Amino acid sequence: MNAHTLPAEPRNAWYREPWPWLLMAGPFAAVVGGLITAWIAITHQDGLVSEDYYKKGLAINRTLAREQAATRAGISAQAQFSVDGTRVRVLATGISPAPATLTLKLVHATVTGSDQIVMVSRDEGGWYDGALQPMHAGKWQVLLEDAQGAWRVTGEWLPGNDGPVSLQGRDD
Repeated sequence: MNAHTLPAEPRNAWYREPWPWLLMAGPFAAVVGGLITAWIAITHQDGLVSEDYYKKGLAINRTLAREQAATRAGISAQAQFSVDGTRVRVLATGISPAPATLTLKLVHATVTGSDQIVMVSRDEGGWYDGALQPMHAGKWQVLLEDAQGAWRVTGEWLPGNDGPVSLQGRDD
């Protein structure tokens, strides 16, 4: 060995070095994320756009008029959902005479197929009571209306929220 040459260091195979693995981790994570995103897109329904959106858009003025009629008549309500989400109780005020049943609609913000229409019946204490189907998580629009469609009050509910949901008409 020459006095000026250094002994050669033993070289590891490429797969025993950390740098190639570190450089491959980013593209690998992107591929895994893309596969997960594709799986979610294939297995979950897109329910954001209604097929009859144009007709619903035309009907918005009638809906607003019903909510304004509820405000003018002084109609409001409080909806109380059971902890497990299987029952609902509604106390409506300002309705004269009080009908035997009212229609309660629960509309999910994003999952159209999970919407519910529940006929709530009046008991001796003035409360309206009804049974619910199992609920998805997320924000729900709560709509209470009479059978004739003369008025409607609305509110929002998040499952798991123990407090009552205030249902009101619209001023504008």
